[in-house]
Amino acid sequence: MADDAGEGSGPTEPTRRMASYGVCVRDGALLMVAVTDPTDARETWTLPGEGVEPLEDPVDTVVREITEETGRTGRVVRLLGVDSRVIPAHEAVRGVPHQNIGIFYEVPLDGSASGADRKPQPTASEHSGTACDLREESNGDSRTPSWIPLGQVTDLRRSNLVDVGLDLLATRPASGHASPPPMPGHGPPACRRCAAGAS
Repeated sequence: MADDAGEGSGPTEPTRRMASYGVCVRDGALLMVAVTDPTDARETWTLPGEGVEPLEDPVDTVVREITEETGRTGRVVRLLGVDSRVIPAHEAVRGVPHQNIGIFYEVPLDGSASGADRKPQPTASEHSGTACDLREESNGDSRTPSWIPLGQVTDLRRSNLVDVGLDLLATRPASGHASPPPMPGHGPPACRRCAAGAS
């Protein structure tokens, strides 16, 4: 099995991708970022995080990505669990079976508990905007880092990663194994940026 993309014109054998994601909840709101789904160019909301670089510790990945995508620093306090799923070839962007391995961590942002840090929360109905204590990723891979009230998350077109992360946070399974999430109300079965090996 090849890791991420193969060589040459494209992979001909199954591919695999490992990524780390942060579940950050503050004052009843979830930290989320918007990405563009490459299958239809529509905006999809997801958790901060990304693929683990070669030789990188997954804990370092999630801390790095949160800083890159939101401008804030965080600290891992708990491993929530691991989600492993296979995307069939006919659904995968590269046309070969693809395995996603997602590692989910509970990551409070540094200083997020202090009164001075608490800013007015944007709402999903306002398309969130960028909260004044957050900033967008400089390369544009993700946009609009926002604190979304938990009660509004299900109204968003979102990646399945969001449902997996919140379920792991709520259930904290002893095995650390994530159950397949229910299909979200909006968007594709999984964000193809993540589901098909896209970086």
